[in-house]
Amino acid sequence: MKRSELLLGVLRVPLDYCMAVGALVVAYFLRSRLNVSYLNQIDPLSFPAFNEYIKFALIGAGVFVSVLMLYGCYSLNRPRSFSAEIKNILFSSVVWLMVVISYYFFIRDFPFSRLVLLLAVIFMSVFVSAGRTALRVLRRLLLKFGIGKRRIVIIGTNSSANKLEDFVNNTAAFSLVACVRSFDELLKKIPDSNDFDEIFHSHSNKDDATRLIDFCREHQREYHFVPDVLELHRSGFTLMNVGGVPLITLNPTPLEGWRKVLKRGFDVISSLLGLSILSPIFVVIAILIKLESKGTVFFRHLDDGRKAMRVGERGDLFCCLKFRTMKMNTHNMRYAELAENNTRKNSPLVKIKNDPRVTKVGKILRQYSLDELPQLWNVLIGEMSLVGPRPHLPEEVAKYEKHHKFVLTLKPGITGLAQINGRSDLDFEQEVNHDTFYIENWSLWLDIKILLKTVVVVLKPYKDR
Repeated sequence: MKRSELLLGVLRVPLDYCMAVGALVVAYFLRSRLNVSYLNQIDPLSFPAFNEYIKFALIGAGVFVSVLMLYGCYSLNRPRSFSAEIKNILFSSVVWLMVVISYYFFIRDFPFSRLVLLLAVIFMSVFVSAGRTALRVLRRLLLKFGIGKRRIVIIGTNSSANKLEDFVNNTAAFSLVACVRSFDELLKKIPDSNDFDEIFHSHSNKDDATRLIDFCREHQREYHFVPDVLELHRSGFTLMNVGGVPLITLNPTPLEGWRKVLKRGFDVISSLLGLSILSPIFVVIAILIKLESKGTVFFRHLDDGRKAMRVGERGDLFCCLKFRTMKMNTHNMRYAELAENNTRKNSPLVKIKNDPRVTKVGKILRQYSLDELPQLWNVLIGEMSLVGPRPHLPEEVAKYEKHHKFVLTLKPGITGLAQINGRSDLDFEQEVNHDTFYIENWSLWLDIKILLKTVVVVLKPYKDR
């Protein structure tokens, strides 16, 4: 899912809430100013003051959003048609009215005019529908500038492929990159996977399907197929209808839609708390680093002055903040005079035994993983997550085998399943297996368990980092 699509989907919640509050407020003021002969005059003693009514409006709007959520109005899988969206809003408004009336019936109290409720239902339907319309207009404007467009490749030559092609060509959210007959033709016509985002596969060749699944896992691309292509080999899938053709999406991870929003919210709150609480420790560490050796507090640049980058989600590069634990300008020694001391020669990674570059302060920081703490900033700005696969150097990722690249599906983490099950003593294939399990079985509870176990692990000093 494109970031713009995810953002607009999330924005529906606060927008709907504000629109519902606005509708209740407008209903209140309209009723308070109506002076028609066939309406009962307002009794000042029974009609609440605005500061009392606004409490009802704030709570009532929250109930309305909850009803919308109950009826699937905030699904992030694929946007619904406009008519279906309006229908759900109208139905939710009626349900909301029934809930409010039932509540006041049971408490035997009704502190304001019943006409307010009728007006509120009408205005909520109109206001929320107007808000949803504005979001759709905004999305169309963004699509005109190419923001949020999903670049599609269609593989197949049958009637389903033709229907998919017609639908993609006539849908603003899609951009057809190419139609090809087979996986081999895809590689020849579009050698760079960065030129497209998703694959629609409608073909009976099972060998092609297997190769495509591996290809999409390697390059972090979304894979959809017509159901009769192959038997499902896993439980993680989503069924959708595209242009009258049923498509199944193989989900590499359950971390999609609202789960992704939940994990991001957890990361933001936790990193803010961590940075606030640990800031005095940061200052102490910075002073100790500066007192022991000349150079920067953070390891941010390589020996030649270039920024020290790590590989993140989908292969994006970012500057991973770490306290400097080695002497300045000694990074490249790991590939030169210290190469013989590498204990992980049969993997893409490099680990120097008894590393002479590490300072005395750096050794202590590494023993307790304190050098990783500044990565809370990377988490806060969205480059990393608290929990995820380990971020590796570009030269290490360049040596990955194809199946290793699946670990780039998610944001890298400060800690992860691999880190709490052996840290850097793990064989690289074991590390990849742990990260693959995490990606395919993510849950918030799994994140919490990993974080709790991380605390236990780091309290035991690690002497060979």
